[in-house]
Amino acid sequence: MLEPLVLIPGLNCTADLYAPQWPALAPGRMILVADHRADETLSAIVSRLLAAAPPRFALCGLSMGGYIAFEVMRQAPERVTRLALLDTSAKPATPETNQPREQMIALAEKGAFDNVTTLLWQRLVAPSRLTDEALRLRVRQMAEEVGPDGFVRQQRAIMGRPDSRPVLAGIAVPTLVLVGEEDLITPVAEAREIADGIGAAARLRVVPGCGHLSTIEAPEALTRELVDWLG
Repeated sequence: MLEPLVLIPGLNCTADLYAPQWPALAPGRMILVADHRADETLSAIVSRLLAAAPPRFALCGLSMGGYIAFEVMRQAPERVTRLALLDTSAKPATPETNQPREQMIALAEKGAFDNVTTLLWQRLVAPSRLTDEALRLRVRQMAEEVGPDGFVRQQRAIMGRPDSRPVLAGIAVPTLVLVGEEDLITPVAEAREIADGIGAAARLRVVPGCGHLSTIEAPEALTRELVDWLG
């Protein structure tokens, strides 16, 4: 049996975020997709994840999934065998970054969740993919599965995230740090900061022509990178 793998989706995303990689990653391997919709803090999300996960596992998170992965490295670093941080940031939440999140929470709570998904779409993918209707519908379907209540809980968890930069120097497991070259939400500079902070254990990959949702925007490239990362 191969090394178990825990996958953590991003905000408003489900296991389908990793569907293109699943056929290459799953054979002979236990895969767990973390539930990040039921709790309002990163700590609670990670407590749920660790209770469900095997004793030792490889860990991969995209965007919000990366914030959760950093919390795993705070709570139980000894359980993680290798780490993949996709399109994410180690920086903490701030009043400036939380303000638009508060606005989206307000929209969701007053029944305008469709407006939230439309607003998010404008920044989630590379500009050249904004007219990709199949991709848009895939993203929308994931959002509908998360639902407005789950989305609000996720946003509140993100808004309380701490600074993960102090954690970076202590990460010694093989780490893939990957980002879309056209990621508008967590740009290349933030991925480089993570890789530099981790040091020798990290390798940085920048995916050309790709935005924030790298696993479904550039599925073949991401599959190659994750297969290589898992060794």
